[in-house]
Amino acid sequence: MARDLYEVLGVPKTADEDAIKKAFRKLAAKYHPDKNPGKESEARFKEINRANEVLSDKQKRALYDEFGEESLSQGFDPERARMMRNFARGQGGGRGRTASFQDIFGGGVGDFGDIFGDFVNRSGGGRVRQQPRRAPDMEAEVTIDFVSSLKGTTVELRQNGSTEAVNVRIPAGVSDGGRVRIAGQGGNIPGAERGDLLLTVRVRPHKHFKREGDDLHLELPVTIVEAYEGGKVRVPTPDGEVQLKVPPRTQSGTVTRLRGKGVARKGKAPGDLYVRFLVQIPESEAPEVKQAIESLRDFVADPREDIAL
Repeated sequence: MARDLYEVLGVPKTADEDAIKKAFRKLAAKYHPDKNPGKESEARFKEINRANEVLSDKQKRALYDEFGEESLSQGFDPERARMMRNFARGQGGGRGRTASFQDIFGGGVGDFGDIFGDFVNRSGGGRVRQQPRRAPDMEAEVTIDFVSSLKGTTVELRQNGSTEAVNVRIPAGVSDGGRVRIAGQGGNIPGAERGDLLLTVRVRPHKHFKREGDDLHLELPVTIVEAYEGGKVRVPTPDGEVQLKVPPRTQSGTVTRLRGKGVARKGKAPGDLYVRFLVQIPESEAPEVKQAIESLRDFVADPREDIAL
């Protein structure tokens, strides 16, 4: 079972947006794979990103507070969930039976047909015909590459022992751990409505790009000449290549932002792309290179002069 998202960020459920943002930044810096390599840190970092993605979004947070983890399922219908919950609470002569999320989404417990099938048709004096029960939902995982997660893709799934393939559309902007619901592709019981397939999407890491929420981060090498003189360099983005200006006298580690060039998801403003310049020194041992470097010696100040405890 997934951990409570508030617990993941270490904040109370009453935390405001600033508190959530501060908690996320602190944890993201602590567990970033670049600073803490290893599967454990990588898994923790993904968990932190997922919690922030939900709790920093007012609409998602409201649904999570109301329905919990199930509100994050692809295709979740809050109106239907409320209808089922309110209806179930009114069952049994006021006994207040509360429907679980399995009642709402299936899982072998039943659907509207089961509830209405228990009522007697008073006007006709007979019993309403009970609708078939719903077969349980099933879960599966699929792994896609980083670029496909940004642009969306179609994957072909085939259940064990079946020769029939199902094409599933993965929406653009899906994050690692995101879920997609495929109606009618779950459990199959004779005489019952088929359940759904809940597909968890895993995203393979990219060699150069990293994702934080809907923002992308890229460490971009530049030459000494480009850093000193300035110029334009090629930068790949989800929308295609762009030309990025390198300001003259750019220091290694300088970060610039390309607005709207991050992750784009339906119904949301796209994130940004943060580019961090890394100045590369020549690796050649040619005498001319050594002479050029030596000629700079009189112009180079001690960059560590102000560093002290």
